Amino acid sequence: MDTLLRDAAERGIRYRAGLPERRVAPAPEDVARLAQLRGPLPDEPTDPARVLALLDDIGSPATVTNAGGRYFGFVQGSSLPAAVATSWLLSAWDQNACLSVMSPVSIALEEVALAWLLDILGLPAACGGSFVSGATMANFTCLAAARHHVLAQAGWDVEARGLFDAPPVTVAVGAEAHPTLLKALAMLGLGRQRVLTVPADAQGRMRGDALPPLPAPAILCLQAGNVNTGAFDPAGEICARAHQTGAWVHVDGAFGLWAAAAPERAHLMRGFADADSWATDAHKWLNVCYDSGLAFVRHEAALRRAMSISAAYLPPQDVREPMHCTPEGSRRARGVEVWAALRSLGRRGVAEMVERNCRQAARLAEGLRAAGFEVLNEVELNQALVAFGDAAHTRRTIERIQADGTCWCGPTEWHGRTAMRISVSSWATTDEDIEQSLAAMLRCAT
Repeated sequence: MDTLLRDAAERGIRYRAGLPERRVAPAPEDVARLAQLRGPLPDEPTDPARVLALLDDIGSPATVTNAGGRYFGFVQGSSLPAAVATSWLLSAWDQNACLSVMSPVSIALEEVALAWLLDILGLPAACGGSFVSGATMANFTCLAAARHHVLAQAGWDVEARGLFDAPPVTVAVGAEAHPTLLKALAMLGLGRQRVLTVPADAQGRMRGDALPPLPAPAILCLQAGNVNTGAFDPAGEICARAHQTGAWVHVDGAFGLWAAAAPERAHLMRGFADADSWATDAHKWLNVCYDSGLAFVRHEAALRRAMSISAAYLPPQDVREPMHCTPEGSRRARGVEVWAALRSLGRRGVAEMVERNCRQAARLAEGLRAAGFEVLNEVELNQALVAFGDAAHTRRTIERIQADGTCWCGPTEWHGRTAMRISVSSWATTDEDIEQSLAAMLRCAT
């Protein structure tokens, strides 16, 4: 095993060192070579060193280099050096972060990381928290706690009795709510189509003046960082009105929640700390390895009631046990990577990374606008939408940019317009990467 692990480390080091010189999207011929990894399962064992070599020699060239500095698609961060190294060590530890008796170190570091996260994101210190796989499961976890709380207020135990004959729950979302939020509502039996949809403004912000009555029991879902424009709902105004009716306010902040960590962007998060639950990703703007989502719930008792399980072989709940706060039982120790990322960056490092990415997104938008192309949104965070003319020309331009390989951006539709979406959320993105990418965009567009 010693030789194998050293070989894996050396291959990983070479891969990361070569990222700046690689094209972002793999070449078609490298993708075609993946056929060599297919075929029937061998009857006999294969030397692990040979398995690793196949993965590296054939798999590595076919990767998308989102770990580099010029990937601007899907709001994906890279993975910090401390996160990568910790992930390698975690794999060697092979810990199950389910119960403290299974992994004292994992649970201890998870608790420290949770306190640090609540501090840096400006959320109430007494919140409960869960380390889950991503924003979809973070939304699911928060909304499960919300469902428990509002139905308990109505005298209904949803965990024991289910939704059959339960009081109907009013759920309101913004017109630009992310599809993963609707997926979480569907998994919880609250439905995708029965929700009340609140109109949004031109930037995708929920209109407070259009908020309908919310008859109890009710859940209202806000957005911190629209996935296209980066815009924030007016949380202060809306939270106050929703709480007057007893509604639970949930925030989908997959990447936007991290604006709270940067003093120059923290104003965008004004009022969001008044909500009852918040969902975000650590594998986006904290730049830890996949998969890593975070759920925070003001009422920790509601979280535990929604997520806890019981069995004769489980220890009593005298301390916080992760399995009673998450949908999962057995799971990897995600909190350790979050602890390592926060410890390596510190408060100042997180703020600098968020602010730098926002400034870099603005630079790309400014450069494209100066060249005569249309920027469709107010670039106040890390998202920019650009149209290169009509829909057909915009799509062709995006295809050329992707084929060029210098950088990668994806298409989107925004208020009837086809646009290219730019998302800058990587610690590895340098100003040189931005200038190189801008030059490539302009070359492909003209």
